[in-house]
Amino acid sequence: MNKTAFSQKIGKLFELVFILLLSLSVTVVRAQNSGITLNMQDATVAQVMKAIEDQSHYVFLYKNLDTSRKVSVNIRNKRIDEVLDIVFKDLNISYKIDNLQILLSQKESGNKAPATISGFVTDVSQQPIIGASIIVKGTTIGTTTNVDGSYKLQLPRSAEPLILIVNYLGYTPVEVAVNNRTSIDVTLKEDTVNVDAIVVTALGIKRSEKALSYNVQSVDSESILANKDVNFINSLAGKVAGLTINASAGGVGSASKVVMRGQKSITQSSNALYVIDGIPMYTTARDGSMEFGSQGTTDPIADINPEDIESMSVLNGAAAAALYGSDAANGAIVVTTKQGKAGHTSITVSSNTEVSSPFILPEFQNRYGTGNIYLSEGSTVQSWGHRLNAANKYGYDPRKDYFQTGVTGTESVSVSTGTEKNQTYFSAATVNSRGVIPNNTYDRYNFTFRNTTSFLKDKLKLDVGASYIIQKDRNMTNQGLYNNPLVGAYLFPRGNDWADIEMYERYDAARRLHTQYWPVGDAGLAMQNPYWINYRNLRENRKGRYMLNASLAYDIFDWLNVSGRIRIDNSNTTYTEKFYASTITQLTEGSKNGLYGITKTEDCQVYGDVLVNINKSFGENWSLQANIGASISDMRYDAMKNRGPIPDGEVTDEKPMLANVFNIQNLSNTSKTERLQDGWREQTQSVFASAEIGFKNTYFLTLTGRNDWPSQLAGPHSTKTSFFYPSVGASVVLSQIIPEMPKNLSYVKIRASYASVGVAFERYLANPQFTWSKSGLNWSSQTRFPVYNLKPERTKSFEVGLTMRFLRHFNLDVSYYDTKTSDQTFEPTISTGSGSSSLTIQSGDVRNRGVELALGYSNTWGKFSWDTNYTLSVNRNKILSLADDVVNPETGEHFSVDQLDMGGLGDARFILRKGGTLGDIYSRVDLKRDSNGDIYTSEKGEIATEPIADVNSYIKLGSVLPDANMSWRNDFRWGNFNFGFMVSARLGGVVFSRTQAMLDNYGVSEASAAARDRGGVMINGDDLVNANKWYTAVGGGNSVPQYYTYSATNVRLQEASIGYTIPKKLTRNVCEITLSLVGRNLWMIYNKAPFDPESIATTGNYYQGIDYFMMPSMRNFGFNLRLKF
Repeated sequence: MNKTAFSQKIGKLFELVFILLLSLSVTVVRAQNSGITLNMQDATVAQVMKAIEDQSHYVFLYKNLDTSRKVSVNIRNKRIDEVLDIVFKDLNISYKIDNLQILLSQKESGNKAPATISGFVTDVSQQPIIGASIIVKGTTIGTTTNVDGSYKLQLPRSAEPLILIVNYLGYTPVEVAVNNRTSIDVTLKEDTVNVDAIVVTALGIKRSEKALSYNVQSVDSESILANKDVNFINSLAGKVAGLTINASAGGVGSASKVVMRGQKSITQSSNALYVIDGIPMYTTARDGSMEFGSQGTTDPIADINPEDIESMSVLNGAAAAALYGSDAANGAIVVTTKQGKAGHTSITVSSNTEVSSPFILPEFQNRYGTGNIYLSEGSTVQSWGHRLNAANKYGYDPRKDYFQTGVTGTESVSVSTGTEKNQTYFSAATVNSRGVIPNNTYDRYNFTFRNTTSFLKDKLKLDVGASYIIQKDRNMTNQGLYNNPLVGAYLFPRGNDWADIEMYERYDAARRLHTQYWPVGDAGLAMQNPYWINYRNLRENRKGRYMLNASLAYDIFDWLNVSGRIRIDNSNTTYTEKFYASTITQLTEGSKNGLYGITKTEDCQVYGDVLVNINKSFGENWSLQANIGASISDMRYDAMKNRGPIPDGEVTDEKPMLANVFNIQNLSNTSKTERLQDGWREQTQSVFASAEIGFKNTYFLTLTGRNDWPSQLAGPHSTKTSFFYPSVGASVVLSQIIPEMPKNLSYVKIRASYASVGVAFERYLANPQFTWSKSGLNWSSQTRFPVYNLKPERTKSFEVGLTMRFLRHFNLDVSYYDTKTSDQTFEPTISTGSGSSSLTIQSGDVRNRGVELALGYSNTWGKFSWDTNYTLSVNRNKILSLADDVVNPETGEHFSVDQLDMGGLGDARFILRKGGTLGDIYSRVDLKRDSNGDIYTSEKGEIATEPIADVNSYIKLGSVLPDANMSWRNDFRWGNFNFGFMVSARLGGVVFSRTQAMLDNYGVSEASAAARDRGGVMINGDDLVNANKWYTAVGGGNSVPQYYTYSATNVRLQEASIGYTIPKKLTRNVCEITLSLVGRNLWMIYNKAPFDPESIATTGNYYQGIDYFMMPSMRNFGFNLRLKF
């Protein structure tokens, strides 16, 4: 990043801060005119005075006063003198108002000064308790314990005996009479009724943790921001049991695959649902390219500014998300965003600079040169030439010579302010990234506003918010052959000079324009100069997105509430392709003058719901929390596409047009130009209800039900109009009912739940549509047979779990689940009769069974604290059936399906069979073998391959799905220093690297060079064959997949950070400063694959674990600066 760009970014940041501070000053002036409002509990006198100064023009002047004493005040719109009377009532402090100055002094008194009490607060094992509150009963005077458990408190004079109340969360409060003592030590005992935490569940409903009958795991904002990713979803990796996150190879801001409790559907997405402030975000990421296109995609959830997130709740199972109906079978991630806070104005400024480099790359060679000494005609694209010497060795290495250091800068400013009646939050943030390949960029600009206001004596609450996002990316590449610079960068002949092709274009005097310089040729792979692809094959996205939301809630009674919410989420995206003249004509529809494409898409989502909420107790034993509501979700997608070649006078009969002029009117007017209008609209109307019944705050029963009327069922062929999804769950807090529970078991809860939810099916199944043929420029006939009795892909889930807190410092949460997804929707390869060419059936069962475990330990010794957490997720995926005795509705015939080919890469195929998994990958080719099963070699040493004709004899390579995932996180704190790291591991599964096969075939891999060094490759135990012939056989063509399949097991140091916080008092109470160094993917401890097994090219079901010139994952180092004013 050059100095000019850096100066511009700093200038923009300070300009933004100045604007925010200016707007803040207006807010403060208004606050002065409307009186002073304070709502501060257990705050120091200094904090209260600061709050008064923030809301007025007054300034406090004092000397030798103790301003660390604690007070609690609740004042609404009072004059300054009324406020001071209340604040200093029990503090023996007098004041004098002189214009805008408030002079404070100690009151003169003939009596003796107040007594001082001190001591220590510990637990039963004599360990200090940090942060315990000590309050004089009947007053607001109090303090808290220090890191060693000590406290010191000035006592007011009183005619009545003074009593101290000592309290700490999770312990039983203690009252102690002072009498004439000056020192009191207190021992607190753990409360047998543990802390009743509140978590956010489906539809944003807050529920008691002890009442939950399913697994909900919460993650606070600090866990996200400590080592944040531009796509904050990636920050959850390893922190939540049962959640598997695969980051995309597309780089910064690209889409991630997020799966909970295994892959469930044959054809539908298994990705989790995202929920923002209780409202589902149905707009999802589109699949990236696979074998050819190489186009990466962004994810709508990645548009959210991580600084705006307050917390996240992960609803793992179907029961947890049952209220979301047809989108909940895969679980949900519920994001709660920040809002303004009353009583205090705060400004937070953060800046993060991160550098990136490739994490895992294949091993390359540079000691054998260009050519093929084993072929009479030689080669100009391979590196099977003679061994190089010092005179002709260039030493080319893609890591050093092609990849560059990526840089990502993130700046954010947020303001939170408010009174008891009105709270406001505003933030602005920028992300500017330069990727590890040249001319790859990602930029994002976020602006967020939120205001919460209370009316009618706090019975009516209005919450409104707005966000606007500008997002731009250029050359976001995942994997594949076309327009992928890694093809040329990896296969570049090692006897050639890389410096020669860095000047990627040369002026062509005959054509009067610059053309591509790439003497290597395309090698039948559409291979081009990598730099030409970077700078002259431009693929760019620009998106503008706005989100508006409002909610209105009214408290009819203290136990009855009604609310309504609406959210609008619209985005407009323009995607352009600009392929300059002399780009290989295979990519430009045959034109030498280039190609231009522009696609404009619009995604619109409107969601609204109404809720009636009941939270009532009946006597001392019974409680009811119920929710009844209705919702509507309306989604619309529209696209306009123009894409085609610029005529060159050869490929078509048209006259040549201007090369490198990129606009629609410059395109060919033949069928080679695609002009397409596309779009769809979906709507789902729903009613839902839930009820949670509690008895003695110990026994809980939860029931939910939801009915969806989806538009996919509309039309004359559909026999159903709606689907119903129920769930039931129960939990019991054993620690409250078992007599004489061991004191080391402070909290024990068991839970169980059952749910039946569904996955949304493809639109138009009940009403097949005509399709447009771009080559024939006409509508194709309707060939899909309609489905009359549509059913959802229903997932029935059973779950049991145990939650414990024991031995004072440990916590355990373990769950066992069993899910079965039925009525899978797919198209088998069968004869459908005379009228249709394809038939959709709903059949098949897929089961997922597994265990999730989270074990944590937390303790403090003086100034030092240690938190450690271990998570383990084990899942077993199994296809119970595909199609047994299904009736063809067109012919009436009965048939069964015993396997499905779901695609793949070349001869590596994802094939589904009964008893297998949804990730099974097979090879349909093998080396030719003799009668003994040994690899056959001819007299000339040739090795041949042959296809496997019998599908039942395909060679199973394994499953790309993991057997288990685990992580171990540690956080240490000593004073103001903090240090943390996380080690994560994936156990089991396989991956396939076509990249390694290509590198071997072209002789640029270290494996091929090492084989040459050894004199060949040993096969059949003792046969030595020529290295070139071996690698040409196994790596050439589509390759022989079984020789390029690797274990996906890997262990890595996923995160590490070290930081220091400079407290506010050291900056004269100006601000708190936090400095930290962070890193991600720092060390691959164990890995056998030539790429990162956790990287993916697309979020779809059947390309995980396949590497075809995939962009490498990133190793990241960053520096964070955070200022809190």
